[in-house]
Formats: sequence, structure tokens, C-alpha cells
Amino acid sequence: MTDTVLKIDYNELPVTNMDAAKTFYAKAFGWTFLDYGPTYAAFENAGIDGGLRLEDKPFPTGALILLRAEDIIAAEGRVEAAGGRITLREDYPGGRRFLFTDPSGNQLGIYSEHGKYG
Repeated sequence: MTDTVLKIDYNELPVTNMDAAKTFYAKAFGWTFLDYGPTYAAFENAGIDGGLRLEDKPFPTGALILLRAEDIIAAEGRVEAAGGRITLREDYPGGRRFLFTDPSGNQLGIYSEHGKYG
């Protein structure tokens, strides 16, 4: 089944120091974390699902908003047909995702818990 409407489902915050970021968000907001290795920690108790992703530098447009799709290939086609540019495709534990820029240069992503790219 092809998704007809994709909704914002997840938010990632790029961090350059995982320990410092987790300490900050825990102290400031009471968030807890579920680690998925040294470069990723999902946050909990934040009101929306999301995670901290270790990066060399912050994302160019700040936080990464992710939409969820059942059919990621169809979602890719829709993004490209609407004028978006896919900048990254990657597998991760539990699924796959792609990042794209919209015509204004904003970076977003779409993920699926179904299948892998490679």
C-alpha cells in the first residue's frame, strides 16, 4: 500500500559531543535515552520521538525532521517528482531512510522500518 499522506514522525538533533548532549537534555528537560551504539541515542519522555545523532558538525538546517513511510521507494519518487533532491540513502538497524532537500534547501528525511537499500 502506498502512503497518501506522510506525517512528521521523528526528530533528530545533531550533536558533536554525545555525552555532553545527553547530560544537557537530561538535566534541562528530564529526557532519558536508549543508546544504539556510540553514535546514536534515542530520546524518551520528550513529547515526540527522536534521537541524538553524533555528527562532525551540526546539520546545515538544524534539527532533522523525519517522516515515516510504508513504501520508501514510492516516497522517493514522490519527493523527486515534486522537485526535491535526494542527498543520502542509508540503512540503519531496523530499517532504511533517505535524506533530501526541498526547493528552498531545507533538509528532511523519510524512513521506513521495511527492507534495506543494500
